[in-house]
Formats: sequence, C-alpha cells, structure tokens
Amino acid sequence: MKSLRKIGLPAAAALLALSLLPLAARTPQQAAAPTPQAQNPALAQQQPQQAPTIRVPVTQVVVPVTVKDGSGRLVPDLRREDFRILEDNVEQRIAFFSAEVVPLSMVLLIDNDLNSKDAHQVADSLASVIAGMSASDEAFVCRFDQFFHEGHGFISDQDRLLTEIKRTRLDEESSSPPSGSAVNEGPTINGHSSTGDAPRIPATTINIKGLPNKALDDAVYSAAQLLKDRDPERKRRKVILLISDGLNNPKVNTNNYEVTIKDLLRYNISVYGVGVGRAFFDRKFERLAKYAHDSGGDVYYAMKRKDMEELYSRVTEEARNQYTLAYSPMGTDREEKYHSIEVRVRREGLTILTRQGYYSGAIAR
Repeated sequence: MKSLRKIGLPAAAALLALSLLPLAARTPQQAAAPTPQAQNPALAQQQPQQAPTIRVPVTQVVVPVTVKDGSGRLVPDLRREDFRILEDNVEQRIAFFSAEVVPLSMVLLIDNDLNSKDAHQVADSLASVIAGMSASDEAFVCRFDQFFHEGHGFISDQDRLLTEIKRTRLDEESSSPPSGSAVNEGPTINGHSSTGDAPRIPATTINIKGLPNKALDDAVYSAAQLLKDRDPERKRRKVILLISDGLNNPKVNTNNYEVTIKDLLRYNISVYGVGVGRAFFDRKFERLAKYAHDSGGDVYYAMKRKDMEELYSRVTEEARNQYTLAYSPMGTDREEKYHSIEVRVRREGLTILTRQGYYSGAIAR
C-alpha cells in the first residue's frame, strides 16, 4: 500500500498539471478576455463625465420646472421637499426629483418671413446661439414662412453647427409656390411685370386679405415631429427655440393651435420664444407667448441684434437648468383625456414656469 501511495501522489500531481496546461497555453488575448464593460478602458474613464440620465418609468408623468426669483434669475437651491405638484387639483406624491443639468435636443426654428431690417439683424445674431450651447447639446436648424424648410439633421459638433447656421439664408422666397394664392402676379421678365414697371412681390411677403402669408402653427408642429422620438431614454431636454415676429395666418395652416400644443405636451417639448422686431409694438406676439407658456417654456422680446445675442444664451441656460419632477397619477379620473398640472413651491416670491397639463392615452415622454 505504501508503494501505491508513492505512485498515486505523483500521478495525481501530473493529472493536475495536465488540467492546468490549457490555461497556461492560452494567448495573452485569450487569457485576458474582458467582459464587455471592460473592453475599452478609455471609455470607462469617460463615464463619470457623461451627462446624467433621467431614469423614470414610462408610466410616470415627467414635469420639467423652471423657478425664478423676483429679478428673473434662476433659483438653483430648491430640494424635493420644497415642491408640491397637483394633477386636476389632487396633490400627487413626487416619485422622482432631479436638479441635474441636462443636455438639450433643440430645433432652432427661424422665421423666414421677416421684414428686411429684422431679417438682417436676426441673420447676423444667429452665430451667438452656439455660445449658449454645451458640447453635449445638439441642434437642428430649420426655417419657416408659409412652408417648413427642414435643415440637415441634428448636429452636436459646434463647428459644423456654426457652418450650418452661417449657410442659413433668411428673407428668401418660399421653396414652393403658395397653393391657391389670391394674388395673380402675371408673367414677369427679370423679376418685373411684363405689363408694367412694378417690381414682382416676393412670395413670402404676399398678404392674403390683410393677413401675413405665414404658417407659424404648422412650423411648430413640424418641429415637434422632429423632436418627439428623439429621446426615448429621457436623457435630454427637448426644446424649440422659436425666433419670430409672432405673425401667423390661420388660413394657411394645416394644423391649428390645439393640435400642435397637444403634441408638444404629449412629447414633453417646451417652446422658448424670442420675439423680434415689430412683434412687440404691433402686439402680434400672442401666439408666440401662448406656445411658450402652455408648453412650460418662456418668451423674451428683442429689438436689436445685441439683445437677441444675449437672449439666446439665457434661453439655453434656462432650458438646461430646469428641475425635473415625476409622479404616478393617483386619485384622478383616468377616463378624462386632458389633465391639468400645477406646481407650487413653499418659498415665497418665486415664479414657476412649467407646462399646464398633459393628455392621457400617451403619457408625456
């Protein structure tokens, strides 16, 4: 038996060595086969620098909120317990709260039917939009008059975006002729009437029975379609920066205000308006202000290029630094299509900007 033990121990050791041999014989790449999370060390180092993620169940209502003091400055130091939220006048439990800075997905929607002076000031000011954007933001440059002129997609590279903005020409004729125009210009030669010396009227400045030939509702609706599915994981803030004199002709719009605001609320898109030129003095900015207030955005007015440039940065800062609240609706009639939202803060003297409600059947996302 003693001799068998002497034989058995070396044999066992040999078998153990043979079982370990395939591990030792692997190449360095095989031996160090990484998990998918460790394949790119450089990427792992960048993770802490990525934008925060708003992770909210899809059954919850997300409510971005801007809070300002009496001087119009953002109030950044509020906590969850400072807020109250009501749906249809029934107080809700805040299930999620965040004060994190969130990157933007923005449609820069520019009025292409301004008078010459305002158009030049707007065009010269647009490059300043870049100054208010962070490296994680993205923008889609579009124009509108009677028609919606879509740009070249969402761009996050600021050099490319600056190039896109510089190539944007304002105060041009519509890319398609107005259908059923009430004005018959007749034949023209070199831009002038063949039967007289009156200059041809550009399509974007034609008035129909005293109304501007401009479809602001359709433009906002089209911008919302570009944004609605842009952020399925709720990592970004979806906004429309609308630069316009606020004029709108309901007769040339396919989509009215009610249809458009419904989509803005459904997809959690905020409109920030910058009213330019004659909007203030002509009192033609009601539509601009209504889209902003009802969607939880804000509206400003500028007469000069310098004012416009300052406002762009203010708008992007405000949109990026909103509080985010979320709740699961309780105690309200789920058969109702529309539900009002009211947000309150316990601190006095503050102004709260948030959307006025949402439509059930498609929880805002």
